[in-house]
Amino acid sequence: MAKSDINNDSRIILTLDAGGTNLVFSAIQGNKEIVQPRNYSTNASDLDKCLHTIIEGFREVYKLIPHKAAAISFAFPGPADYRNGIIGDLPNFPAFKGGVALGPMLMDEFEIPVFINNDGNLFAYGEALCGFLPELNARIISSGGIKQFKNLIGLTIGTGFGCGVVIDKMMLLGDNSNDTGIHQTLNKFNPQWNAEESVSTRAIQRVYAQHSGHQFLSQLMPKDIFDIAMGEQEGNVDAAKEAFRQFGEALGSSIANIVALIDGVVVIGGGIAAAWPLYAPAMFKEINRQYKSWEETLFNRLDFEVYNLEEMSVFPDFALGRVRKIRVPYSNREIQYDECARVGIGLSKLGASKAIALGAYAYALQQLDS
Repeated sequence: MAKSDINNDSRIILTLDAGGTNLVFSAIQGNKEIVQPRNYSTNASDLDKCLHTIIEGFREVYKLIPHKAAAISFAFPGPADYRNGIIGDLPNFPAFKGGVALGPMLMDEFEIPVFINNDGNLFAYGEALCGFLPELNARIISSGGIKQFKNLIGLTIGTGFGCGVVIDKMMLLGDNSNDTGIHQTLNKFNPQWNAEESVSTRAIQRVYAQHSGHQFLSQLMPKDIFDIAMGEQEGNVDAAKEAFRQFGEALGSSIANIVALIDGVVVIGGGIAAAWPLYAPAMFKEINRQYKSWEETLFNRLDFEVYNLEEMSVFPDFALGRVRKIRVPYSNREIQYDECARVGIGLSKLGASKAIALGAYAYALQQLDS
């Protein structure tokens, strides 16, 4: 569905931002939030309390909207069978064990369609339809470029490491709801760990503790460690910088692997995204490093150029590429093309929460219309 259709659609979708601590309920119409969000404690360790809270939250929002909602659509942690609305065993929701039919429960209660997905997918969908991708393509055209991007990889970095992929306005959905489990891919620093062990809040906390000689403190958040690195809070500056350097290197390794498989631009969001000045240099260094063959021959890790889209001075090169004309064989006709294969990496301007909500809205409309 095109962005203009989303902006002018009169249907109302009830949404939920589900976290292990808080549940935030809202409603979206025409791509805009139309109610003041309602916030409840999750009660993640008590299944009955959690489910009743979810029902009550949607009831409260329903009272505030001007007409009947068309659907419920929201992100919820996995593992899950999202197509059937069944939530599996969740680390951050201890009460969810053995499979909980959350979607069917809400369908019975409200008698409208219910769509559940993971936050990585919905973040990417929101950015692809309403945020990063259309804004990037508009900037390219306004800069005189001819290239337009259709595919987007959305990465969320915070408590965990999430990913979503959108191919030409269609969300990539796996047969087992395991479509973009980037957190389970290989960790560069330790083959016994998954990628999330080095791309997460706990990764930054762990490396800071190791290099500062202090005990691991879960209360010391990445924002605190960022402030230490920037000299705005007391602590070990070198250890703080090393924590973000390792984070960036691990993130870069994961990005290089996924863009080698999915040809699209990358947008990063989530709680740690704002620490870009500290992790981005190591991230790009890892992405752009060279490989060696067994014969010691050096070659580039990727077959295309990777641009830092937060660096304004390089954007004209990214936008314009290398356009040239070539003659069609056995003809007097010439065609032009952009011979610079490239992708870009940048930060979400919507913010993860808003992008997820807009993604949930757009996904519900797309499913209702399909």
